[in-house]
Amino acid sequence: MKNFIHPDFLLESATAKEIFHDYAEAQPIIDFHCHLSPKLIAEDHRFDNLGEVWLAGDHYKWRAMRTNGVDEAYCTGAPSFYDKFLKWADTVPYTAGNPLYHWTHLELARYFNIFDLLSPKTADTIYHQASEMLKQKEFSTRNLLKKMKVEVVGTTDDPADSLEYHIQLKNFEIQVRPTWRPDNLIKTDNPETFNQYINQLEEVSGAVISSFADLLKVLDQRHAFFHETGCRASDHGLDRMYYTDAAGTDPEKAFQKIRTGQKLNEQETEGYRYKIMQELCKLNHKRGWVQQFHLGAMRNNNTRLFNKLGPDTGFDSIANPQDSYKISRFLDSLDVSNQLAKTILYNLNPADNEVFVTMIGNFQDGSVPGKMQYGAAWWFLDQKTGMEKHLADLSALGLLSRFVGMVTDSRSFLSYPRHEYFRRIACNYIGQEVEKGVIPKDQEILKTLVEGISYQNAKAYFGF
Repeated sequence: MKNFIHPDFLLESATAKEIFHDYAEAQPIIDFHCHLSPKLIAEDHRFDNLGEVWLAGDHYKWRAMRTNGVDEAYCTGAPSFYDKFLKWADTVPYTAGNPLYHWTHLELARYFNIFDLLSPKTADTIYHQASEMLKQKEFSTRNLLKKMKVEVVGTTDDPADSLEYHIQLKNFEIQVRPTWRPDNLIKTDNPETFNQYINQLEEVSGAVISSFADLLKVLDQRHAFFHETGCRASDHGLDRMYYTDAAGTDPEKAFQKIRTGQKLNEQETEGYRYKIMQELCKLNHKRGWVQQFHLGAMRNNNTRLFNKLGPDTGFDSIANPQDSYKISRFLDSLDVSNQLAKTILYNLNPADNEVFVTMIGNFQDGSVPGKMQYGAAWWFLDQKTGMEKHLADLSALGLLSRFVGMVTDSRSFLSYPRHEYFRRIACNYIGQEVEKGVIPKDQEILKTLVEGISYQNAKAYFGF
């Protein structure tokens, strides 16, 4: 019987098979947005077992396990990783039809050469076989990256970070580049937490921050430090874009108010967040960076479990459609002074697909091919149906051939088959369009298209 993961997995036509194997399969990986730990890469960490590397922080799996009736202790609690793994193995057969089923078996196949389906019957054998392999030098964090032909890793780093591990990795053959993630600067709801963060910036910069102008000077200093350490991109995880043209939204007054421990009102909050984001984006333009906006997550919905477990534990969901007016006005406020950097917009609500694709078209200026990008299908859309809709919408309303492609957006060192998953789905979509006569079966066109979205476009766009 043919293995579930086989050479033509997800490839439904002769053209799809041809273009995947000829143009996509062998391409290296540029993972320009992920949440891997630079510390673990610098230390060339080896994981003790398959349960640890798979379940220690994967809220995708935790959500599925909870839905399958698994007790929370086996997601985030004290049981051993072996016991947690057995609960995950109990859950896997019930994930059929979900991307977790595909990812699980692609990872077993690509890293461990295991093609058996994971289930309660095979769990013990798979666990021990993979765990013994993980303890070997060939399965250290650096070698896991090499095994997947990763060329660039873009981690996610706060402006207050020392970047000590990136500095240690300067001579590593794979580029491990920091990505500037200044989200703490807009978290003004809790003045005490916000002020603790400003104090951190004072400590790392050696400067006193007594005004909004002081804050901007420190951010410029930290931005320059990130640039010197190899950073070429920022990332902003926002619920939405901020914009106001209302009077009485002086960011200096708002900053002074919150520094004295007072809460900002709604108008002050909008004005401060708009202005700080605008200034951050001007820094990105100043140093020629790419800026990424991940928009539309509604986070920490379950108050009881958020209080118990904290953020990023699997209680987030898709928010309402975005305010297209505020996206437009924010981008235009930068473009009007020619300070709009190369920009990637990611949406989490599929109802926003066409809004985002048409929005990026407003600010293309011919200076760079695909200067404004529609980001890869993200988070809850990072699955076959979501990717297919993303590809179709971008094809219909933009230039798919200029798309910079996939990212893992993951904390797991075993997540790199997601690039293969995307490439297979993309080649299958393109192959279907060729078979229907919508795209010509012209090898030069197809080669440029497939190699571009697999690797070449990201390499050129970021300048790696």
